[in-house]
Parts: sequence; structure tokens; C-alpha cells
Amino acid sequence: MATSNTSNREQLHIGGDWRAAEEHIEVTDLAEGGRFARVAAATPGDAEDALAAAKRAEFDLRETTIVERADWMHAIADGIDRRSAALAEVIVREAGKPISSAESEVASAAERFRRAAGEIRAMDGEYVEGTTAGHEGWRAIVRHEPVGTVLCITPYNYPLSTTALQVAPALAAGNAVILKPASKTPVSGAMLAEIIVDAAPDLPGGAFGFVPGRSGDIGDVLAGDDRLNAIAMTGSSDAGKHVASVSAMVELHMELGGNAPAVVFPDADLDSAADSAASGSLKYAGQRCSAVSRVLAHEDIHDDLVARIEAGMADWEPGDLFDPETKLGPLISESQAEWVETLVEDAVERGAQVVVGGERDGKLFEPTLLADVPHDARIVHEEQFGPVVAVTSVADESEALAVANGGDLGLDAAVFTSDYDRAMRVAERLDAGGVRINGAPSHGLGDIPFGGVKDSGIGREGIGYTVEAFTERKSIIL
Repeated sequence: MATSNTSNREQLHIGGDWRAAEEHIEVTDLAEGGRFARVAAATPGDAEDALAAAKRAEFDLRETTIVERADWMHAIADGIDRRSAALAEVIVREAGKPISSAESEVASAAERFRRAAGEIRAMDGEYVEGTTAGHEGWRAIVRHEPVGTVLCITPYNYPLSTTALQVAPALAAGNAVILKPASKTPVSGAMLAEIIVDAAPDLPGGAFGFVPGRSGDIGDVLAGDDRLNAIAMTGSSDAGKHVASVSAMVELHMELGGNAPAVVFPDADLDSAADSAASGSLKYAGQRCSAVSRVLAHEDIHDDLVARIEAGMADWEPGDLFDPETKLGPLISESQAEWVETLVEDAVERGAQVVVGGERDGKLFEPTLLADVPHDARIVHEEQFGPVVAVTSVADESEALAVANGGDLGLDAAVFTSDYDRAMRVAERLDAGGVRINGAPSHGLGDIPFGGVKDSGIGREGIGYTVEAFTERKSIIL
């Protein structure tokens, strides 16, 4: 499949107009090698202009109606559908995602805009009567108002669907939006910006800004500006902490790193647990915050479970990313592959056994299965973002909880058991924002709240939950 220079996106969108960029980012083609695209890189001056334009647009946005904004959401979703094939190809090339996953991502992005329209149509105000002494006869109308300007900082691993999860609720709620996509995967964000501008030509100038760029150049300029009212961010815990440290008094809405444990007890359906461990660890080469990062197997079934996982990994082999049968591709960069290699080597040095894989070739890291991983191995407690199933043994429920809760991350977890009471007891005691029982972590299109505890984030994502985060209640007392 040939690529032309039409993938280049060399303009920013600021103040309602497209603007030629002074600097650019080179995007690598992870499917075929070489350069894929040349994308605009905003300067600090561009970032300042986008902030000023967004602030000017706030008043006009407050005057728009729910009907108008819902129509924008549907028009944007239709625009995504019309360009679905091109968007899927871009995601394959810039993110290294297999085509079947890329196509699903495009479909979910369109659906998230449609769901945002439904959420704001259902967003009712309140009528409250005073019930305390001295306030008899008081009446209040409580209405939802947009917070103002929202900065959306999006990740490389789901460059379109996660962007939709941030942008759609923020814009639907009546906020000005500034989109800063990941520097490694900015092309799909640029295409979405084109779709938004074309689908909603009556958007007030400055209501939507597109400012791709290097975080070191414009990140602090954007995040540290007091004209912002909210920041939505998906990324690593370290990056999230930095953004929080430089931000002003704003609403922080952050989904950060994860290191999900899958706790497997002897009474579990081991075939199902093994399948979930393999797919949960290897999907998109493990580059997901909600990936199964470590399997905590009861010592009585450790070896049996490892054998079943090994059998289930047979069809997880790298291949042509445009082949619908391919499940696995490269990591986003060679440095990321080197990080995974470091964690695997550390585990082996401490006594872990390599059952499958374990080798790196450039950006590609083999699908890997480690057994008997010691509890003190770094891969047990640090986010790997790689295609490694790391299995460690635990003696009982108490030890499983101690190992699972021992790190700084708490985004997702899973429990495999046929004992309902134990499933609920362990789920309640796990330090995680979400726990899946008898399945790998999964969150759908945004109808279930998604977010973490400890260093895994602030707030909860989800179309309705994000709309709520980007609005504030105003009480008008009669």
C-alpha cells in the first residue's frame, strides 16, 4: 500500500483559521519504514495565540444551544465515517497498530462524538426549594455551564479514539478546546481537526484550536497558562505529575499510567484466565494503560496456567500490519523497546524463566512469557508498555493483595475465581480504579467510568463523566 505526501499536515488551526507552521515534526512509518509524514509543530508564540483565541471564543460558545452543539457532534461523527479508511491507514502507519484494531478505533471515535450529543441532550438542570429555617420560600434554578477553555493532551497509543473521548465531551458541553496531540502520532489528530473545522463551519473563531508540537517547546506554555479552565490528559504518570505541577488553578482530568494485576485463584476457569492474560497483555503490543501487566497466579496452579498461556500465545506473532489476521506490531519507538528489554533482563537476572520470546529487534519486541517472576522484579511494580506476560506466584489471597497493591499505580486490575464472595472481597480490596472479574480490563466506549487511584490519575473518563467534569453548576436563587 503506497503512501503519498498527502499525509503531510503542515498547518495549525488557530483563531478560526489555518496557519502555516514555522517548524515541523517528522513522523515515522511503522508499517513500512521510512518517513510517513511531515506535520506542523507549534511554537510558543503559536500556543499563546491559541490560548488568546480560545479565551475570546468563550462568550460566543456560551450563547450556543444544546441543539447546535449536538448537531456539530453528529456532523463530526459523519465526517469521521466518511474518512474512515484513510484514518485507519494513518493509525496503522503512525502508531504501528494492526489494521483490524485501527478500524475499530476509528469506529469508536465516531461513536464517541455521537454519544456526546446524547449526553448533552440528557443534561437536565435542577429546581431546588429551600428547606432550612430562614430560607422558606426560596427557589433555585441550578443550570450547567461550560467551564471555559479546555486543553486536551492526547496519547500516542489511541491517537483518535482517546482524542475523541476528550474533545467530544469538552466541545459538546460548550467549551473552547485546544488540542495538543502526541508528537509521535499527530497525523490522525490533524485529520480530526480538519473534520471538525469542515463539519462545524459555524464554530466561533478560536473555539477549536489545533496545536501539535513538541512538549518541551509548548507543553508548559499551554499547561501553565491561567487562561485555561481545565486540562484533560492521557499519558504517563511522570508526564501527568509535571503537567499538574505547572498548571494554574484548573480542573485536572487525567488518566495516567497503569500496571494492572490479574489475580488467578485455583478455582478459576484456567483456560479463560490464560486467554485473558495473553490477550490482555499482548493487544497492541501491550501499549495500553489498562493492559494486563502482571499475572499473580496461586502457587498451586502457576505451572498449569503458564502452560495454558504459552499455548494461547501461538497466534500472537508479528506480521504485515495491513493484514486483518495480524495481531501484533512494533512498539512506538526503539527507546520503548529498549525499556521493555531492560525490564525483562532485570526479571531474568533475579530468577525469572523465559518461556517464550524475550528478544528485541529494533522497535519490535517478541511476544514474551515469563514464569516464576520474583516479587522484587521491576516488571512487577513498574509500567512496562510492552508485549510481556509476566507470571509470578502467590501463596494466598493475602499475599496476592499485598503484591497487587504494592506499587504506586492503581488504574486497573482483574480477578479470576468461581467464588463470588472472594471475587467481590478481593475486588473491593484492590487499590485500583476499576476491577474486572473473570476477564481482562476493558472499558468500552465511555459508558463505564475509567480512571485510577494513586499515581494513575485524577478524575474519571467516560463521555457523560467527562461532560460533567467540564461543566460547573450555577445556582440562580429566586
